[in-house]
Amino acid sequence: MVNSSKKPFVCEACGKAFTQKGTLRVHEKVHTGEKTFVCETSGKVFTTKVSLRKHDRVHTGEKPFSCKTCGKAFTSHSHLREHERVHTGEKPFVCETCGKAFPYHSYLRIHDRVHTGEKPFSCKTCGKAFTSHSHLRVHERVHTGEKPFVCETCGKAFTEKASLRHHDRVHTGEKPFICETCGKAFTKHSQLRLHDMRVHTREKPFVCETCGKAFTEKSSLRIHERVHTGEKPFVCETCGKAFTGKRSLRKHDRVHTGDECN
Repeated sequence: MVNSSKKPFVCEACGKAFTQKGTLRVHEKVHTGEKTFVCETSGKVFTTKVSLRKHDRVHTGEKPFSCKTCGKAFTSHSHLREHERVHTGEKPFVCETCGKAFPYHSYLRIHDRVHTGEKPFSCKTCGKAFTSHSHLRVHERVHTGEKPFVCETCGKAFTEKASLRHHDRVHTGEKPFICETCGKAFTKHSQLRLHDMRVHTREKPFVCETCGKAFTEKSSLRIHERVHTGEKPFVCETCGKAFTGKRSLRKHDRVHTGDECN
């Protein structure tokens, strides 16, 4: 029950109570849809002066909220709070299905689709669907050939920022992922996981549904499945011969270093 002496101003539409009449008036706009504060630069309208002030920073470039740990600045206090989780490691958003935790609600929403199977973002070129818009954007570069992330040391370009970060370690020699069993270090977490399965656990989690053969890597399973489907997506540009895997095509390419195709 709302204490009317403490919150005497009650919304007639939903019953929510407020301590000040001005706060009630702002709240009522949620129901009426009224937006009275207009941005003079873009014409965008807002229900509160605070929302307009925050929006204004898009145009002014003002970022008054700075991280005390790394100095990065933000337009709003809420964005700063979210960023601070990078340093604290806080992950307040937990998946109810598997218990995995995330620093941002948006990450949890995307993760939920792993369980629901929902893939709302589809490629207009090939129809392939994705759980997030960012994954779709990265995929679209397969068709456009765009590689916007360029290594400053050697000029090699990549479709994803993460791929560039991994590549940078070739130059820096950084190997941040260390095997707890033998101490061997790796540039990528996927390499560490693969090493652990191959050397220590002998785990082969990827199993062919047709013949039951198991593999340590998903990519190896995909290549193997082509034995059953007959798919040969890697084609020699010189002679047209097709192969199930990229490695087989590369090996075949050596035939053309002076010899004709049989």
